[in-house]
Amino acid sequence: MSVAVVIGVGLVAFALGLAAGFWLPPNGRIRLGDRPVPVRRILLPFTAQGISKRAFEAAVRLAKAENATIMPAFLARVPRQLPLDSPLAAQCGEAMPLLEAIEQRVTSQGVGVDSRIARGRSYRDALRRLLEEEQFDRVIVSATNSPNKGLTSDDLEWLLERVPAEVLILRPAPEDTSRISAGALSGHF
Repeated sequence: MSVAVVIGVGLVAFALGLAAGFWLPPNGRIRLGDRPVPVRRILLPFTAQGISKRAFEAAVRLAKAENATIMPAFLARVPRQLPLDSPLAAQCGEAMPLLEAIEQRVTSQGVGVDSRIARGRSYRDALRRLLEEEQFDRVIVSATNSPNKGLTSDDLEWLLERVPAEVLILRPAPEDTSRISAGALSGHF
């Protein structure tokens, strides 16, 4: 009787092992197509007014955790009376020191950085053009209470509805006005 029990248990274990093979991936590994796609590029758009320190810090933390590259993008508005590819000396004069400060800060934290300048007739148009040219896995934007500084609530709504990526909108507390600006070139934000 003990031999029959051992054989029966062995057959049941063998059958369960075969059945489990249909539900488990071979070698216990998940197939490449079934794996979640890791975040590789995080877009961090900003305007001439600078960028929220909280949004910047969130982007750096996420990029570190996910081994992603941060892509800070200055959104430049081109007046309608000028061609879209016109030189924008004043705006670039503000943007370049800010991009440099962001790049230095991101690089010092061990995160990859790949900066952009996006042009458009409005901030939304510049962002739309950038999103058409580039692929991003995540977009982190700063919300503001002032319609003249940065992306408006309509722009943020458009972003949530149209962008085929994860969108994180950060709005600091009203008393938190800390921003990274072109004046922050002393190396400390």
